[in-house]
This record gives sequence, structure tokens and C-alpha cells, in this order.
Amino acid sequence: MIAIREAWRAGLFKRAHWAPNIGAGLIVGVVALPLAMAFAIASGVKPEQGLYTAIIAGAAVALFGGTRIQIAGPTGAFIVILAGVVAQFGVEGLLLATLMAGVMLVLMGLARFGAVIRYIPDPVIVGFTAGIAVIIWVGQWQYFFGLPDVPGERFYQTAWNLLRALPGLHVPTTLVGLGSLALVLWGPRIPGLGKVPGPLLAMVAATVFITAFPLPGVATIESTFGAIPRGLPSFAWPEMSFDKVVMLLPAAFTIAMLGAIESLLSAVIADGMAGTRHDSNQELVGQGIANILSPLFGGIAATGALARTATNFRNGATGPLAGVVHSVFLVLVLLVLAPLAGRVPLAALAAILFVVAWNMSEARRFLRMARRAPRPDMAILLITFALTIVTDLVVAVNIGVILAMFEFLRRMSASVEVVEEKPQSLRRELEGLGIESLPPGVMVYSINGPFFYGSVDSLQRALSWGSEPPRYLVLRLERMPVLDATGIKRLESTVESLGGRGVHVVLVGANQRVLRKLVRAELVSRDDEPPRYFAGLAEALSWVAARPDTRRVQ
Repeated sequence: MIAIREAWRAGLFKRAHWAPNIGAGLIVGVVALPLAMAFAIASGVKPEQGLYTAIIAGAAVALFGGTRIQIAGPTGAFIVILAGVVAQFGVEGLLLATLMAGVMLVLMGLARFGAVIRYIPDPVIVGFTAGIAVIIWVGQWQYFFGLPDVPGERFYQTAWNLLRALPGLHVPTTLVGLGSLALVLWGPRIPGLGKVPGPLLAMVAATVFITAFPLPGVATIESTFGAIPRGLPSFAWPEMSFDKVVMLLPAAFTIAMLGAIESLLSAVIADGMAGTRHDSNQELVGQGIANILSPLFGGIAATGALARTATNFRNGATGPLAGVVHSVFLVLVLLVLAPLAGRVPLAALAAILFVVAWNMSEARRFLRMARRAPRPDMAILLITFALTIVTDLVVAVNIGVILAMFEFLRRMSASVEVVEEKPQSLRRELEGLGIESLPPGVMVYSINGPFFYGSVDSLQRALSWGSEPPRYLVLRLERMPVLDATGIKRLESTVESLGGRGVHVVLVGANQRVLRKLVRAELVSRDDEPPRYFAGLAEALSWVAARPDTRRVQ
């Protein structure tokens, strides 16, 4: 359900909810102001493009998303991907890739993929998120320490060149960065400033200081990127061609997948805080609309921002009105305070991103998982983390998910058992037939667990008898929840192979879903003679016991 419609039905637009939502929206707008510009700069675009993104995406997700209190905008998770797209295809390429990602997100939502996205394993998410955090942190050294541009196609090359350049750091820039970092971390503890967000405090203090005491060599937004234009962005359709769309497909898909993961994680956590229940498919549609509109007005990729969403809730937000107010506030900043924003030192924004990277890394959770998780999960975590840094996010996530899938299949196949049922375990069924043991020439086996392509060998191993086979083999399927095409093929080949050796296979007790598959595969039919399927074990044993040839072959 669309968040705004659900909030309307819940009465969240009544006058009693205006004050807390307007207050929360203003506070979130204050928090979003420095973050939006910092994320844009780190992504390789102009700072005002971060503001455009926060304005458009914030309003679009609030109105069309599936979460009441979600705040959307540019986030740190996108920095690595967006910077790579800008470096390879330019800003125009990034705008087109974002538009394509938006279309993909809408289609994913309409196809009801919202629940599927949430199944990406924790070790993969924690691994690539921590890797992104490291890249963001190192990527801001240049602005924090006032270092020159350094070459490097890969992260480790850039990091090494930055380390070599550190002895030549610019002292005034570094001091501004350290002071800003201290204000981000401890500024709210200063008496009287407890309610002022640390990032805003650092940005304002650094800007005032540099304006009052100009320091040569300290880069600002205006000196590096030019003045921030005062006014709203104009509509412009990104340059598009078939070849360009094809080249940008991998980047667009990565943006869409990462945006889906981030927004749904934020929505889940928002539900936990607010006691609500989001619509994951509508959330994807809302995020898609935001990423379609954002590049049409010069913005970049956006997703649900966990820190801003949490700030929204903690300051009293109950519905989408807060997200709209947050966007209106940023519009007023553009119209009124744009010239002042151009004087913000880049070192102050780098300090803000240092803290963002630390929070994003979830270092304690990463270390706890690396120490205490099962060894396969630990390996997936570390491999995903390392590949994010050494190669890129796309490779890291793909390999991490593939490894997690293989590990899941290994565990699932190990959990499947094909076991022989002894008379002791069949006592109730045998007593109902008035006998104490199975008839001669009859054996009963049970398949316990999902019978799929990763586990079919267990049947062959179990039925590899050292002596002559029985005359009748009863296969119990009550504990088989899942059967795939490979499992059907293995059952079919088992029936044919044993039939050639004079063994009649009887299937028993499949659930409705499995039984439908057996019928569709023509492995089971009403016209089977002798019958091959019985609904219950007692019925099957009764039929077998009545056969004249129930004896063990010597």
C-alpha cells in the first residue's frame, strides 16, 4: 500500500500530527544538508546535485514509497559505484544509469520481488558494506589532509599513492579537518548544543572560521566546484542512445540492486522502531520513481537512508509529512543560503564522511561475525570484504552470493537422509494389519528432507544393496517438502532401474505439491497397474501383504 494513502487512512494527516512531523522534517533537513553535499562530492559530481537528489527523492519516496517514515536521498553506499560510473562515462552517463536503475526498481516492485531481495545473506551484506566504508574513508584523505590528486585505477593503487603523499599534507587544511571531526563527534556534548546535529555544527563552525580567517590553500566548495546556483534545477532529459544504454546496463543493475537492498534494510529497521509494517514491493516502486525523477532534474541515485530515517523517527515523525517537509526545507536552503554553502571547507565535509564511514562499517558487528560465525560464513564475509576493496562491488556481491548459495546447497544436501524403516519404527502400522513384521521381500525407506539436485545422490547410495534387492520397495515421502526436476528424474530412473531388476517401487504419502509434480511427470497415474502410489503407509503395506509373491529373493 502506498505510504501516503495508508497514513491518510490511519489519520496521520490530522492537525494533531502536524507539529511533530513538521519538527522532525526540519531536523532531518538540517542533518541531510551537509550529508547530501558530501556524498555528491565523493561520488564525483557537484555538491548541488546532492541537494537536488535529497529534495526530489525525499519527496517521491515519502509520497509513493511503502514506509511511513522513510527518508531517502544520496547515501554512502552508492559512492563507490557512482564515482566509478562518472570516471568511465561522465556525469551524463551517471544520470542515464540512474534513470535506468529507477525503471528496474519499478519493474522489480511490480513483479513483487520485494521479499526476494531480503534473502541476500548477512555475511555478504556486512562484507560489502564494510568494504565500501573503507573505500569512502580512504577516498576522503585527499580533502581531509589537503593532498594533491593521485593516480590509481584500483582502490589499492590509490590508497598506496595517498599513503606516499601523506608526508606532504597541508597543515591548515588538516587542522580544519581535525577540528571539524572533533565537532562531529563531541560537539553535541557542549552545553547548549545538545540538540544540534554534529555534522551541521562542524559544517557551520568550519565555514564561519574560514570566512572570518581565510587560510591560503584550504579548499572550499566554491573554490573547487564553483558557486552553488541559487534556484531550483531545470528539467533535462539525459542523452540516450542504444549503444550507451547497453554499456550502462551493468552499472544500472548494480545501482538498482544496491538501492533495493539499502532501502528495504532501512524499511525493516524503521518498522522495528515505529511498530509499523512496510510494503516491500511498494517501497521498491517508490524508490524507482525517485530514481527516475532525480536524474531528470540533475540529481543522482538515491535510496532509503537509515541514519536520516532513524533521526526522523526519534524526533517525532509518524507519517510521510516529515519527508515532504525535509524536502521543502532543502528547497529553501537552495533559494536563500546557496552562496553561503559555497564557502564550506571540503575538509569539514571529509570529516563528516569519516564518521559516516565508521558508522557504516559496523566494525563491532563485522569483528563479532568474523570471530563467532560458522567458518563458511566467516569465509564468505572476508572474501566479500576483500573483493569489494581489491576489485569492485559488483564482483564482490556476485561472488559472495554465489558462495553463500553453494554453502546453502551443501548444508541442505547434507540434511537429506534416505533411511531404512525398521519394524520397530513401523509398529503402529503393522499392528493395524495384525502382523508383527514386514512381509517377506518387502523393504520400507523414508526420504527425509528436500529432494533436489543437490541431494539426489543420497537415494542412490542408500539403495546400493550388497545382497539381492527386495521384491517390493516402499518409499515414504511424507517428510519430503520439496521436489525439483532433478529429483523427479532421479526417482524416475530409480523406478525404471529397480523395475528392470524385478523390484516394484511403491510411493507413499506425498504432500499435495509434490504429488502434483509426480502426476505431471507421469510417474504416478490413476491407471497404474499394479498401483504405484498410496496416500498412506498402512494402505500400501496392506496391498503389498496381500500380494502372492511377497518374499525375499534368496
